[in-house]
Amino acid sequence: MASVSVIAAFCLGAAPLVAGATQAQTVRAPRFEVDPFWPKPLPNHWILGSVVGVAVDSRDHVFIVHRPATVQQNEAGARANPPISECCVPAPPVLEFDPAGNLVSQWGGPGAGYDWPASEHGISVDRKGNVWLGGNGATDRQILKFSHEGHLVLQVGKPGEGANSSSTTDFAGAAMISFDERASEAYVADGYRNKRVAVVDMATGRIKRFWGAYGNKPDDTRAAPYNPAGPPAQQFGNPVHCVMVSDDGLVYVADRRNDRIQLFHTDGTFIKEKTIAPLTLGEGSVWEIAFSRDPRQAYMYVTDGRNERVYILDRQSLDILTSFGDGGRQPGQFFGVHSIATDSRENIYTTETYEGKRLQKFVFKGVGPVSGKNQGVVWPKP
Repeated sequence: MASVSVIAAFCLGAAPLVAGATQAQTVRAPRFEVDPFWPKPLPNHWILGSVVGVAVDSRDHVFIVHRPATVQQNEAGARANPPISECCVPAPPVLEFDPAGNLVSQWGGPGAGYDWPASEHGISVDRKGNVWLGGNGATDRQILKFSHEGHLVLQVGKPGEGANSSSTTDFAGAAMISFDERASEAYVADGYRNKRVAVVDMATGRIKRFWGAYGNKPDDTRAAPYNPAGPPAQQFGNPVHCVMVSDDGLVYVADRRNDRIQLFHTDGTFIKEKTIAPLTLGEGSVWEIAFSRDPRQAYMYVTDGRNERVYILDRQSLDILTSFGDGGRQPGQFFGVHSIATDSRENIYTTETYEGKRLQKFVFKGVGPVSGKNQGVVWPKP
Protein backbone atom coordinates (compact mmCIF):
# COMPACT_ATOMS: atom_id res chain seq x y z
CA MET A 1 0.00 0.00 0.00
CA ALA A 2 1.25 3.47 -0.80
CA SER A 3 2.32 5.73 2.04
CA VAL A 4 0.53 8.96 2.87
CA SER A 5 1.57 12.29 1.36
CA VAL A 6 1.98 15.08 3.90
CA ILE A 7 3.14 18.07 1.88
CA ALA A 8 1.83 21.39 3.16
CA ALA A 9 2.70 25.07 3.19
CA PHE A 10 0.80 27.17 5.74
CA CYS A 11 2.25 28.42 9.02
CA LEU A 12 0.43 30.30 11.77
CA GLY A 13 2.05 33.64 12.31
CA ALA A 14 4.33 33.29 9.28
CA ALA A 15 4.19 35.44 6.18
CA PRO A 16 1.85 33.77 3.69
CA LEU A 17 3.66 32.02 0.87
CA VAL A 18 0.87 32.46 -1.67
CA ALA A 19 -1.77 34.79 -0.22
CA GLY A 20 -1.42 38.15 -1.91
CA ALA A 21 0.85 36.65 -4.57
CA THR A 22 0.26 34.91 -7.85
CA GLN A 23 -0.45 31.21 -7.92
CA ALA A 24 2.70 30.78 -10.01
CA GLN A 25 4.91 31.79 -7.08
CA THR A 26 6.22 28.75 -5.24
CA VAL A 27 9.06 27.83 -2.94
CA ARG A 28 11.22 24.71 -2.87
CA ALA A 29 11.48 22.64 0.28
CA PRO A 30 11.88 19.04 1.44
CA ARG A 31 8.79 16.89 0.92
CA PHE A 32 7.74 13.82 2.88
CA GLU A 33 5.26 10.96 2.98
CA VAL A 34 4.20 9.28 6.18
CA ASP A 35 4.80 5.52 6.37
CA PRO A 36 1.72 4.19 8.19
CA PHE A 37 3.31 0.76 8.72
CA TRP A 38 6.43 1.94 10.56
CA PRO A 39 7.37 0.85 13.17
CA LYS A 40 6.19 -2.73 13.32
CA PRO A 41 3.85 -3.77 16.16
CA LEU A 42 5.42 -4.22 19.57
CA PRO A 43 5.65 -7.72 21.09
CA ASN A 44 4.40 -8.96 24.46
CA HIS A 45 1.19 -6.89 24.38
CA TRP A 46 3.37 -3.84 25.05
CA ILE A 47 1.85 -0.38 24.70
CA LEU A 48 3.40 3.08 24.74
CA GLY A 49 2.73 5.89 27.14
CA SER A 50 3.44 9.51 26.24
CA VAL A 51 6.49 9.43 23.94
CA VAL A 52 8.78 12.28 24.97
CA GLY A 53 12.01 11.72 23.06
CA VAL A 54 13.43 10.36 19.82
CA ALA A 55 17.01 10.04 18.56
CA VAL A 56 18.79 8.32 15.67
CA ASP A 57 22.22 6.72 16.05
CA SER A 58 25.03 6.25 13.50
CA ARG A 59 23.40 3.04 12.17
CA ASP A 60 20.07 4.75 11.61
CA HIS A 61 18.61 2.91 14.59
CA VAL A 62 15.82 4.91 16.18
CA PHE A 63 15.65 5.27 19.96
CA ILE A 64 12.61 6.55 21.82
CA VAL A 65 11.84 7.16 25.46
CA HIS A 66 8.29 7.11 26.74
CA ARG A 67 6.56 7.34 30.10
CA PRO A 68 5.19 3.97 31.20
CA ALA A 69 3.44 5.67 34.12
CA THR A 70 1.16 7.53 31.70
CA VAL A 71 -0.44 4.31 30.43
CA GLN A 72 -3.97 4.52 31.78
CA GLN A 73 -5.77 1.79 33.70
CA ASN A 74 -8.17 1.13 30.84
CA GLU A 75 -5.20 0.64 28.49
CA ALA A 76 -3.41 -1.90 30.65
CA GLY A 77 -5.82 -4.68 31.58
CA ALA A 78 -3.00 -7.23 31.62
CA ARG A 79 -1.23 -5.20 34.31
CA ALA A 80 -4.15 -5.46 36.73
CA ASN A 81 -3.93 -7.84 39.66
CA PRO A 82 -5.47 -10.16 38.75
CA PRO A 83 -5.32 -9.39 35.00
CA ILE A 84 -8.66 -8.50 33.45
CA SER A 85 -7.58 -8.99 29.82
CA GLU A 86 -4.74 -10.19 27.64
CA CYS A 87 -3.77 -6.66 26.64
CA CYS A 88 -1.89 -4.56 27.50
CA VAL A 89 1.16 -3.72 29.64
CA PRO A 90 3.47 -0.69 29.41
CA ALA A 91 6.61 -1.26 27.36
CA PRO A 92 10.04 -0.62 28.94
CA PRO A 93 10.84 3.10 28.78
CA VAL A 94 13.70 2.96 26.21
CA LEU A 95 13.05 1.19 22.91
CA GLU A 96 15.38 0.77 19.93
CA PHE A 97 14.16 0.10 16.38
CA ASP A 98 16.20 -0.85 13.32
CA PRO A 99 15.65 0.95 9.99
CA ALA A 100 12.99 -1.59 8.99
CA GLY A 101 10.98 -0.79 12.11
CA ASN A 102 11.79 -3.97 14.05
CA LEU A 103 12.18 -3.62 17.79
CA VAL A 104 15.76 -4.75 18.52
CA SER A 105 16.32 -3.80 22.17
CA GLN A 106 14.57 -2.39 25.20
CA TRP A 107 15.73 -1.34 28.66
CA GLY A 108 15.44 1.31 31.33
CA GLY A 109 13.61 2.10 34.53
CA PRO A 110 14.73 2.31 38.15
CA GLY A 111 17.87 0.35 39.00
CA ALA A 112 20.83 0.13 41.34
CA GLY A 113 23.48 2.83 41.18
CA TYR A 114 21.52 5.64 39.55
CA ASP A 115 18.42 7.78 40.00
CA TRP A 116 15.95 7.09 37.20
CA PRO A 117 13.85 10.18 36.41
CA ALA A 118 10.51 10.57 38.12
CA SER A 119 9.23 11.72 34.72
CA GLU A 120 11.22 10.74 31.64
CA HIS A 121 11.98 13.49 29.14
CA GLY A 122 14.27 13.58 26.12
CA ILE A 123 16.71 11.07 24.64
CA SER A 124 19.91 11.66 22.67
CA VAL A 125 22.61 9.36 21.28
CA ASP A 126 26.21 10.53 20.87
CA ARG A 127 28.64 9.33 18.21
CA LYS A 128 30.00 6.61 20.49
CA GLY A 129 26.51 5.16 20.88
CA ASN A 130 25.97 6.37 24.44
CA VAL A 131 22.35 7.19 25.30
CA TRP A 132 21.63 10.35 27.31
CA LEU A 133 18.38 10.98 29.18
CA GLY A 134 16.80 13.89 31.01
CA GLY A 135 13.78 14.19 33.26
CA ASN A 136 11.19 16.84 34.05
CA GLY A 137 9.66 15.47 37.25
CA ALA A 138 9.26 17.68 40.30
CA THR A 139 12.47 16.29 41.83
CA ASP A 140 14.46 15.56 38.66
CA ARG A 141 17.74 17.48 38.88
CA GLN A 142 19.89 14.87 37.13
CA ILE A 143 20.87 13.74 33.65
CA LEU A 144 21.93 10.18 32.87
CA LYS A 145 24.38 8.72 30.37
CA PHE A 146 24.05 5.02 29.52
CA SER A 147 25.85 2.67 27.19
CA HIS A 148 24.00 1.43 24.12
CA GLU A 149 22.98 -1.64 26.13
CA GLY A 150 21.61 0.40 29.03
CA HIS A 151 24.50 0.23 31.51
CA LEU A 152 25.11 3.40 33.48
CA VAL A 153 28.14 5.41 32.37
CA LEU A 154 27.57 8.71 34.17
CA GLN A 155 25.04 10.54 36.32
CA VAL A 156 25.28 14.30 36.75
CA GLY A 157 23.20 15.83 39.54
CA LYS A 158 20.97 14.34 42.22
CA PRO A 159 17.21 14.51 42.72
CA GLY A 160 15.93 17.46 44.71
CA GLU A 161 13.29 20.15 44.87
CA GLY A 162 13.26 23.61 43.37
CA ALA A 163 15.25 25.49 40.73
CA ASN A 164 18.75 26.92 40.66
CA SER A 165 19.83 28.27 37.28
CA SER A 166 23.24 29.18 38.70
CA SER A 167 24.06 25.66 39.86
CA THR A 168 27.33 24.11 38.70
CA THR A 169 26.45 20.66 40.03
CA ASP A 170 22.96 19.80 38.86
CA PHE A 171 19.95 20.79 36.75
CA ALA A 172 16.22 21.25 37.30
CA GLY A 173 13.95 19.60 34.78
CA ALA A 174 16.41 18.89 31.96
CA ALA A 175 14.34 18.50 28.80
CA MET A 176 16.77 17.48 26.05
CA ILE A 177 20.50 17.15 25.26
CA SER A 178 22.58 17.63 22.11
CA PHE A 179 26.29 17.47 21.37
CA ASP A 180 29.29 19.33 20.02
CA GLU A 181 31.39 16.20 19.54
CA ARG A 182 34.49 18.07 18.37
CA ALA A 183 34.60 19.97 21.65
CA SER A 184 33.38 16.95 23.68
CA GLU A 185 30.55 19.07 25.05
CA ALA A 186 26.91 18.26 25.73
CA TYR A 187 24.34 21.06 25.63
CA VAL A 188 21.44 20.66 28.06
CA ALA A 189 18.07 22.39 27.66
CA ASP A 190 17.63 23.08 31.37
CA GLY A 191 14.64 23.26 31.43
CA TYR A 192 11.32 22.82 33.15
CA ARG A 193 12.31 24.66 36.32
CA ASN A 194 15.68 26.20 35.48
CA LYS A 195 15.79 28.77 32.67
CA ARG A 196 19.05 28.18 30.88
CA VAL A 197 21.26 26.32 28.47
CA ALA A 198 23.99 24.45 30.35
CA VAL A 199 27.15 23.13 28.66
CA VAL A 200 28.64 19.95 30.11
CA ASP A 201 31.92 18.10 29.59
CA MET A 202 30.81 14.84 27.94
CA ALA A 203 33.41 12.74 29.77
CA THR A 204 33.24 14.11 33.31
CA GLY A 205 29.82 15.77 33.48
CA ARG A 206 31.32 19.03 34.74
CA ILE A 207 29.09 22.03 34.01
CA LYS A 208 31.42 24.40 32.14
CA ARG A 209 29.17 27.38 31.37
CA PHE A 210 25.53 28.40 31.04
CA TRP A 211 23.34 31.27 29.90
CA GLY A 212 19.75 32.50 29.66
CA ALA A 213 17.74 34.27 26.96
CA TYR A 214 19.72 36.80 24.87
CA GLY A 215 22.84 35.51 26.64
CA ASN A 216 21.67 37.08 29.90
CA LYS A 217 22.48 35.64 33.30
CA PRO A 218 19.54 33.30 33.97
CA ASP A 219 17.03 34.44 36.57
CA ASP A 220 14.66 32.00 38.29
CA THR A 221 12.13 34.70 39.21
CA ARG A 222 8.68 33.60 38.14
CA ALA A 223 7.85 35.39 34.90
CA ALA A 224 4.51 36.70 33.72
CA PRO A 225 2.71 34.50 31.19
CA TYR A 226 3.62 35.02 27.56
CA ASN A 227 1.77 37.96 26.01
CA PRO A 228 1.92 38.26 22.20
CA ALA A 229 1.29 42.01 22.48
CA GLY A 230 3.94 42.60 25.12
CA PRO A 231 7.68 43.18 24.85
CA PRO A 232 9.88 40.07 24.36
CA ALA A 233 10.69 38.25 27.58
CA GLN A 234 14.28 38.85 28.65
CA GLN A 235 14.50 35.40 30.22
CA PHE A 236 13.61 32.00 28.84
CA GLY A 237 10.21 30.72 29.84
CA ASN A 238 9.64 27.30 31.31
CA PRO A 239 10.33 25.05 29.63
CA VAL A 240 13.58 25.64 27.84
CA HIS A 241 12.55 22.65 25.78
CA CYS A 242 15.31 21.91 23.27
CA VAL A 243 18.84 22.92 22.33
CA MET A 244 20.56 21.83 19.10
CA VAL A 245 24.13 22.47 17.96
CA SER A 246 24.71 22.66 14.19
CA ASP A 247 27.84 21.42 12.44
CA ASP A 248 28.93 25.01 11.84
CA GLY A 249 28.92 25.76 15.56
CA LEU A 250 25.62 27.54 16.08
CA VAL A 251 23.29 26.85 19.00
CA TYR A 252 19.51 26.85 18.47
CA VAL A 253 17.27 27.01 21.55
CA ALA A 254 13.53 26.28 21.63
CA ASP A 255 11.93 28.70 24.09
CA ARG A 256 8.63 26.88 23.89
CA ARG A 257 6.03 28.99 25.65
CA ASN A 258 7.54 32.21 24.33
CA ASP A 259 6.95 30.93 20.77
CA ARG A 260 10.52 31.56 19.68
CA ILE A 261 13.85 30.11 18.60
CA GLN A 262 16.94 31.92 19.83
CA LEU A 263 20.28 31.51 18.07
CA PHE A 264 23.69 31.74 19.80
CA HIS A 265 27.37 31.15 19.32
CA THR A 266 28.73 28.31 21.46
CA ASP A 267 30.02 30.79 24.05
CA GLY A 268 26.48 32.03 24.67
CA THR A 269 26.68 35.17 22.53
CA PHE A 270 23.21 35.97 21.20
CA ILE A 271 22.83 36.27 17.41
CA LYS A 272 19.15 36.54 16.54
CA GLU A 273 15.71 35.06 17.18
CA LYS A 274 12.68 33.86 15.25
CA THR A 275 9.10 33.90 16.48
CA ILE A 276 6.80 31.17 15.19
CA ALA A 277 2.99 31.24 15.43
CA PRO A 278 3.16 34.17 17.88
CA LEU A 279 -0.52 34.07 18.84
CA THR A 280 -0.10 30.59 20.31
CA LEU A 281 -0.71 30.52 24.07
CA GLY A 282 -0.67 27.67 26.57
CA GLU A 283 2.09 25.17 25.79
CA GLY A 284 3.52 27.34 23.02
CA SER A 285 4.55 26.71 19.42
CA VAL A 286 8.30 25.87 19.43
CA TRP A 287 8.85 22.42 20.90
CA GLU A 288 11.83 20.64 19.37
CA ILE A 289 14.32 21.15 16.55
CA ALA A 290 16.11 18.83 14.12
CA PHE A 291 18.41 19.51 11.17
CA SER A 292 18.46 18.06 7.68
CA ARG A 293 21.41 15.76 6.99
CA ASP A 294 22.85 17.41 3.87
CA PRO A 295 26.39 18.81 4.29
CA ARG A 296 25.12 22.34 4.91
CA GLN A 297 22.24 21.28 7.16
CA ALA A 298 20.23 23.60 4.96
CA TYR A 299 16.86 22.95 6.62
CA MET A 300 15.47 22.94 10.15
CA TYR A 301 12.42 21.02 11.29
CA VAL A 302 10.46 22.39 14.26
CA THR A 303 7.62 20.61 16.05
CA ASP A 304 4.60 22.54 17.29
CA GLY A 305 2.57 20.37 19.64
CA ARG A 306 -0.09 23.01 20.22
CA ASN A 307 -0.95 23.72 16.57
CA GLU A 308 -0.07 20.12 15.60
CA ARG A 309 2.35 20.62 12.75
CA VAL A 310 5.98 20.44 11.76
CA TYR A 311 7.52 23.59 10.29
CA ILE A 312 10.29 23.44 7.69
CA LEU A 313 12.66 26.40 7.91
CA ASP A 314 15.63 27.62 5.93
CA ARG A 315 18.31 27.23 8.61
CA GLN A 316 20.35 30.26 7.61
CA SER A 317 17.54 32.80 7.34
CA LEU A 318 15.12 31.08 9.75
CA ASP A 319 12.37 31.76 7.21
CA ILE A 320 9.50 29.28 7.28
CA LEU A 321 9.25 27.55 3.91
CA THR A 322 6.34 25.19 4.51
CA SER A 323 4.80 22.89 7.10
CA PHE A 324 2.95 19.61 7.33
CA GLY A 325 0.51 17.98 9.70
CA ASP A 326 -2.76 18.74 11.44
CA GLY A 327 -4.56 17.69 14.58
CA GLY A 328 -5.89 14.16 14.49
CA ARG A 329 -5.11 10.51 15.06
CA GLN A 330 -4.70 9.27 11.49
CA PRO A 331 -1.26 8.67 9.93
CA GLY A 332 0.42 12.00 9.26
CA GLN A 333 -1.72 13.83 11.80
CA PHE A 334 -0.65 14.66 15.34
CA PHE A 335 -1.82 14.97 18.90
CA GLY A 336 0.89 16.59 21.00
CA VAL A 337 3.71 16.28 18.44
CA HIS A 338 6.72 16.54 20.69
CA SER A 339 10.14 15.33 19.57
CA ILE A 340 11.80 15.08 16.17
CA ALA A 341 14.93 13.53 14.64
CA THR A 342 16.33 12.78 11.19
CA ASP A 343 18.29 9.82 9.83
CA SER A 344 21.09 9.66 7.24
CA ARG A 345 18.55 9.27 4.42
CA GLU A 346 16.77 12.50 5.44
CA ASN A 347 13.71 10.70 6.83
CA ILE A 348 11.97 12.36 9.77
CA TYR A 349 10.79 10.67 12.98
CA THR A 350 8.30 12.32 15.34
CA THR A 351 6.85 11.39 18.70
CA GLU A 352 3.63 12.43 20.38
CA THR A 353 3.06 13.13 24.04
CA TYR A 354 -0.16 13.51 26.08
CA GLU A 355 -2.73 11.08 24.67
CA GLY A 356 -0.95 10.90 21.28
CA LYS A 357 1.47 8.20 22.54
CA ARG A 358 2.94 7.46 19.14
CA LEU A 359 6.09 7.27 16.99
CA GLN A 360 5.77 8.11 13.28
CA LYS A 361 8.15 8.00 10.30
CA PHE A 362 8.01 10.46 7.39
CA VAL A 363 9.88 9.30 4.30
CA PHE A 364 11.94 11.92 2.47
CA LYS A 365 10.70 12.42 -1.12
CA GLY A 366 13.22 14.98 -2.30
CA VAL A 367 13.29 18.75 -2.48
CA GLY A 368 10.72 20.29 -4.79
CA PRO A 369 8.12 23.01 -5.19
CA VAL A 370 5.47 23.33 -2.48
CA SER A 371 2.25 25.28 -2.66
CA GLY A 372 1.26 28.05 -0.30
CA LYS A 373 -1.66 26.22 1.29
CA ASN A 374 -1.59 23.69 4.11
CA GLN A 375 -2.84 20.55 2.43
CA GLY A 376 -2.82 18.46 5.59
CA VAL A 377 -2.85 14.74 4.83
CA VAL A 378 -3.66 13.68 1.27
CA TRP A 379 -4.22 10.02 0.40
CA PRO A 380 -2.79 9.16 -3.00
CA LYS A 381 -5.26 8.21 -5.71
CA PRO A 382 -5.48 4.43 -6.18
